[in-house]
Amino acid sequence: MDVVFISWSEALDLTTPSGRSLAGMLAVFAEFERDILRDRVKAGIAQARKEGRPHGRPPTIAKYASRIRALAKKGLNKSAISRRLRISRTSVRRFLARPVQRRRGELLNV
Repeated sequence: MDVVFISWSEALDLTTPSGRSLAGMLAVFAEFERDILRDRVKAGIAQARKEGRPHGRPPTIAKYASRIRALAKKGLNKSAISRRLRISRTSVRRFLARPVQRRRGELLNV
């Protein structure tokens, strides 16, 4: 079963050699544009890192670190902590599972 594509509004008929060659050229230009965009994004990320600006999604759990530790010390379970702080239980579980490390002169559960 053969399926053909003909677009009347763009005057594109993929059943003819000229239509197929036009579609091929459009694909090449689309790939070229995608590559340019990828290069620009990489250059922007590199520039941000060079300037010391953070890249990527910011860690949201960091602002809850002291409260999570305090509530866990009080004996609250992970579900209760997550409900009280309105964050996911998985985030609380991952945070509490991390080993305590010394960083910037204080003990953090990072």
